[in-house]
Amino acid sequence: MSDLLCPPSALPVVADAMRLLELVREAPPLTHCITNAVVTGFTANVLLAVGAAPAMVDIVGESELFAGIATGVLINLGTPTPEQRAAGLEAAAGATAAGTPWVLDPVAIGALPVRTAHAQSLVEQRPTAIRGNASEILALAGLSAGGRGVDATDSPDAAAEAALLLATRYGSVVAVSGPVDLITDGERTYRVANGDELLTRVTGGGCALGAVMAAFLGAAHGSRISPLTAVTAATLFYTVAAERAAARSTGPGSFAVAFLDELAATTPADLSGAARVADAGAHVTEVAS
Repeated sequence: MSDLLCPPSALPVVADAMRLLELVREAPPLTHCITNAVVTGFTANVLLAVGAAPAMVDIVGESELFAGIATGVLINLGTPTPEQRAAGLEAAAGATAAGTPWVLDPVAIGALPVRTAHAQSLVEQRPTAIRGNASEILALAGLSAGGRGVDATDSPDAAAEAALLLATRYGSVVAVSGPVDLITDGERTYRVANGDELLTRVTGGGCALGAVMAAFLGAAHGSRISPLTAVTAATLFYTVAAERAAARSTGPGSFAVAFLDELAATTPADLSGAARVADAGAHVTEVAS
């Protein structure tokens, strides 16, 4: 947790986060998840608690079709079996063809060759958003060999250049998770300082955030709310709920249950009162292509 305050320049994104949360609950976005075997149930429960409608469709021959029906898509590389890799490529193609926003979560890439090559194939299809820890973002940008499995060995600030590079190269919003999350579209950057360390002690804490981003992107699609704002809003909502859950938990087990409850209970007004978001402003920095 950080003492970062929410300055006036960040208030519009907080207002949009409040509105997006209302939209998610008014019209539950159908969120198509190709995710890893370790977190499938937790991710589905998180989406249900948020107010979205999860669909875990990872079968070759169905994924492309379903990506065109869904409101948002997540492709997570946590356990990239041959079937899931093929289904992910199908889903990315289907989402792109239908204009469905989709999120790439390049779990544990860098040192592990199969998932690293697959992530590179997927990112070339220009995801709407990329979510990962600092080591994964650095590896996807080709600036490091990655971290220790799913654990980051780098800080979000260390991955800022990599995030800008990926955002500029692929036209994606890039979200770097950490004690202070960094979210950029290559032109503007937000930092979100909400959250709690207990999120890192529950399997699926990071992976499920990618699904919530897909749900919020789907809810925002076709509106005036930009993908950058939608990803920032999803991060803010998720981390505020984590803080509220941690405040009444005694450890990871009770936190996991309380977190689902708080995802369902957290209101737009709660976001307004708890937000610690900073607008880092516009960028004119040139990054290598």
